[in-house]
Amino acid sequence: MPQPAPLISRQDEITPTWLSAVLARNGHPDAIVEGLTAESIGTGQVGENLRLTLAYAASGEQGPASLVAKLPSPNEVSRSTAVAQGIYQREVYFYVQIAQTVGIRTPRCWHADVSSEGDRFVLIFEDMAPALPGDQILGCSTDQAALAMGEAARLHAPRWNDPALGDLAWLSRPSPESAALLQVVYQGVLPGFEARFAERLPGSVIDLARRFGQRIGAWAADLSGPRAVSHGDFRLDNMLFGDKDGGTSLAVVDWQTCSHGHPASDVAYFLGAGLLPEARRQEEGKLLALYHEELLALGVSGYGLESLHADYRRFSFSGFVMAVVASQIVEISERGDAMFAAMATRHAEQIADLGAEAALP
Repeated sequence: MPQPAPLISRQDEITPTWLSAVLARNGHPDAIVEGLTAESIGTGQVGENLRLTLAYAASGEQGPASLVAKLPSPNEVSRSTAVAQGIYQREVYFYVQIAQTVGIRTPRCWHADVSSEGDRFVLIFEDMAPALPGDQILGCSTDQAALAMGEAARLHAPRWNDPALGDLAWLSRPSPESAALLQVVYQGVLPGFEARFAERLPGSVIDLARRFGQRIGAWAADLSGPRAVSHGDFRLDNMLFGDKDGGTSLAVVDWQTCSHGHPASDVAYFLGAGLLPEARRQEEGKLLALYHEELLALGVSGYGLESLHADYRRFSFSGFVMAVVASQIVEISERGDAMFAAMATRHAEQIADLGAEAALP
């Protein structure tokens, strides 16, 4: 039996010997890694992603030419935020305990390990190249949005209202306590959001942020509706699309915020900012119908299209909350601020188009 690879959490700990042990436990017992190079990839806010290009001993088995490693963020603020929120543990446990029970396409996970304190972790994935990441700032095409709706249904349907999800203590879920905490956190970060984005955002968006801050606790405390595994950050930067040279049509990554939540939150979050506003207005009805049809085909019953539309309206605030809160608790970057500004603006338009404020408790 191959020996387990010890827990590591820094780039300099990824050695040929360590990778050889990972490969040995994944069906390549005779692959001997002799050398590797690492390059940074992705735009993660709380994790570090590296593409590892591997060189093998000529006399041994030849394993994959490249793999992708995910490690804790080297930025102390982002890393501390992730540990405090259990983000690293949650993503590792998703791949270990849930990924094989849902239908959504994710990269094959070769290795997953995390410390009991949640401050050290490592994930090793298949390299999805030539698939290319989406861009939350630029937005996506209607065809890409349709792919995302199909994958959302394949995530949600297999564990739809599954009571066994309640036994997973690590899987976050909405509750009266979490709603009260969100109210406190949102109000605490709102002044910083206003100060940093006042020149990037229309005044109407800042005004919406203030008004919603008075009602966010009641909004989050509404626990009605179905429950499933939800991604929690279902957006373009966390998606890899096949390019003209082939590859998987769409694979979804970054499961740090997965939860036992309402499935419509993922749908509203993606469509609200993934599509540019005019495209969303024209296409959201068709895309919601596509998602709903896929749910029915996968065996979900008792959830009508009318209910989906109502829940979509209700959860149009999900992305707006993320823009306000997440922008204040991760490492500041120019691209990050441009992304959060785009999300806040597009979700504010989504909320206005749907008349969602009028439906707030």
